[in-house]
Amino acid sequence: MEVRGLLMEQTAKKISFETDTKVNQLDPKSKITVFNTPVLWFGLFAAITLVSMYTGNLPGGMIGSLLVMIVLGEVFGWIGDRTPIMKTFLGGGAILAIFGSAYMVYSGLLPESITTSVTDFMQTGGFLDFYIAALITGSILGMNSKILVKVGLRYFLPIFGAVIGAMILAGIIGSLVGFTLQDAILVITLPIMGGGMGAGAVPMSQIYSEMLGNEPSYYISMLVPALALGNVFAIVLASVLDMVGKKFPSLSGDGQLVKGFKYEKPQQKYDIKKMGVGLLAALAFFTLGNLLGAFIPLHPYAIMIILIALMKVANIIPPIVLDGASQWYQFVASNWTFALLFGIGVAYTDLNTVIEALTLQYILTVFGVVLGAIIGAGLLGKLVGFYPIEAAITAGLCMANMGGTGDVAVLSAAKRMELMPFAQISSRLGGALILLLSGLIIPLLV
Repeated sequence: MEVRGLLMEQTAKKISFETDTKVNQLDPKSKITVFNTPVLWFGLFAAITLVSMYTGNLPGGMIGSLLVMIVLGEVFGWIGDRTPIMKTFLGGGAILAIFGSAYMVYSGLLPESITTSVTDFMQTGGFLDFYIAALITGSILGMNSKILVKVGLRYFLPIFGAVIGAMILAGIIGSLVGFTLQDAILVITLPIMGGGMGAGAVPMSQIYSEMLGNEPSYYISMLVPALALGNVFAIVLASVLDMVGKKFPSLSGDGQLVKGFKYEKPQQKYDIKKMGVGLLAALAFFTLGNLLGAFIPLHPYAIMIILIALMKVANIIPPIVLDGASQWYQFVASNWTFALLFGIGVAYTDLNTVIEALTLQYILTVFGVVLGAIIGAGLLGKLVGFYPIEAAITAGLCMANMGGTGDVAVLSAAKRMELMPFAQISSRLGGALILLLSGLIIPLLV
């Protein structure tokens, strides 16, 4: 009986394998996926969404809004990440998701009822804050302690150098071409150095709105062009630094920031229950930041960052919360980033303001930001024993690019992918630092 059962099992497996092979031969597109979904099935989901949108039968509230944001956001993201020039220099799917949705609103392709629903979901519905809470909590608590112990506080000196250098050079160039110091630093420098869209420009627009008085849409429309241009210059200058390192070998560690450092990324087993803990932690820390914000003259995001960082350094948070926060952040970032960017384009991006911002003076000032970041990070990096080229790439350019996708593009252009752990420090903790600085600097410049 056992032999017979084994033969039946093997036969069943063979039939299954042959069936799968025939299906794959009949459907050559079966390996193409959008949102981790076979393209034909994603197309079916998209068709349901579009028909419901344009016939006025889309469910209201969270269900309809999130469905539209995921489907159209993923379509724009998929196209942008596969369009040669856009994916290499302009931020790829992130930029197309923002501007694609903004154009749909601008041209009337997106029904007015959908625009209103998505805007309400992003703003009064709290989806933006929900995303940011997961990002801040998980990115800080998920940092690898081995990197922090090895590099220590020394790494933050070139990061500060990058920020100071960027502000100084942008202030000088900006004043020469007609910008005020306030515009050169607040509107151009800080968002470029702030860790991309989700970690930088989006929460920064909220901070600016509350402290300066205009709507978040006013600021986001001015911050997005700075991010896109800064990302372009960061990638181009990364390849230039690679050439400089080859011409002057004493300035470069050829991919090593410090001598003798090797980092192996630990394997992590994902757990649905831990993600639930991470969700709880993100919501609780966000609420605590808002609670203390009623008494402390800092933005709740800044308070939240300080509290989480202090708890991480003090090592008082249990491992299940650390793992859960990191896993929940990765779930949110992996599945809802393009949806969020689509919502940003609808609710916060005014194409007229964006077009008016793209002037020669603006472009020169953005270039000054990125060049200043290179100079500041390289000089102060050398002071603490880092190779100047590697310090300029990681603490400078990886602060000035568009977060995670920008890190990959910059390190690829510089031919130094092994520096990714340091790039992540710049994008995560560096971005959080800029949010904190923006809350402190605004009162000094207004």
